[in-house]
Amino acid sequence: MRSKKCSKELSDYRYKETLEAIQIKDHPRENIPKLIVITGPTASGKSSLAVELALHFNGEIINSDSMQVYRGMDVGTAKPSIEERKGVAHHMIDVADPDEDFNASTYRSMAEPIIRDAVERKSLCFVVGGTGLYIRALLGGLLKCAPVDPGLREALSRECTERGAPFLHQRLKRLDPDAASNIHPNDRTRVVRALEVISLTDQPFSSLVFQHNFGDRPFRALKICLQVDRELLYKRIDERSVNMIRSGLLEESRELLNKGFSRELPAMNSIGYRHAIKFFNNVTTLEETILQLQRDTRRYAKRQLTWFRADPEMVWMSPEHTDVIKNKIEEFI
Repeated sequence: MRSKKCSKELSDYRYKETLEAIQIKDHPRENIPKLIVITGPTASGKSSLAVELALHFNGEIINSDSMQVYRGMDVGTAKPSIEERKGVAHHMIDVADPDEDFNASTYRSMAEPIIRDAVERKSLCFVVGGTGLYIRALLGGLLKCAPVDPGLREALSRECTERGAPFLHQRLKRLDPDAASNIHPNDRTRVVRALEVISLTDQPFSSLVFQHNFGDRPFRALKICLQVDRELLYKRIDERSVNMIRSGLLEESRELLNKGFSRELPAMNSIGYRHAIKFFNNVTTLEETILQLQRDTRRYAKRQLTWFRADPEMVWMSPEHTDVIKNKIEEFI
């Protein structure tokens, strides 16, 4: 009879092997279209670098920021302006209203045919944005499990905010040790989703991961993550937060409310817009609004970095070394 220790080691091995397959499993390489991913934390310089690269390689940009898909949400999402988009085709921007249900599955279903059309025209696609889940959905597919339960998600998220991600991670460790061993205790998004899936399916999250072979790899991707010194990144975030207020974040938020978009919508509860609403409700002063916007954006950047560091395929490069990045892309394509 196999020992418990042996069984556990085999389980760990099979689970980790499957997680690795998410990143590295490919079909015959010569038949898979190539694309370039430019990602990184907020304020790391993705948009400007992507435009430079797309101009250099005569390519097109596919947005992978989950908030830039919404119409009317420009300032708060740091959406590239019409002027900044000149000369380079941009896709997956302004494709939904703030009250539309838009998720990673929707994103993939819309983005994939756009990329295939560009490939047919011999155009190199640059997938640009900081929403790791959207990038993963596009490149490797999604787990086929129960749909999101908004009430359960809200309850878990609230508990995570009140008691901290490590507290929920301990619960996950009791319910599904395999999953917990492969999710960082501070990775709020993945901890909450794992617990949600366990509750909805009554199965360990790790078993669902193992059952999914993640063989749906429609594209070969060079994934470049922009690496910026943390002190400099935080300085950029703080400056961007102030500039957003100066550029009309409050006015944009008010306009969205005046158009009838509920402050309860997920889009309206995102960074920037929820801070503006608190200001409108006299919960915070203007100075407090800016400070909280800066703090929450820094925290978001940290969560993004946690996600990207978990990807063994990610190539970390400085946005200042454009020639090195161009050479890397040349080698890939």
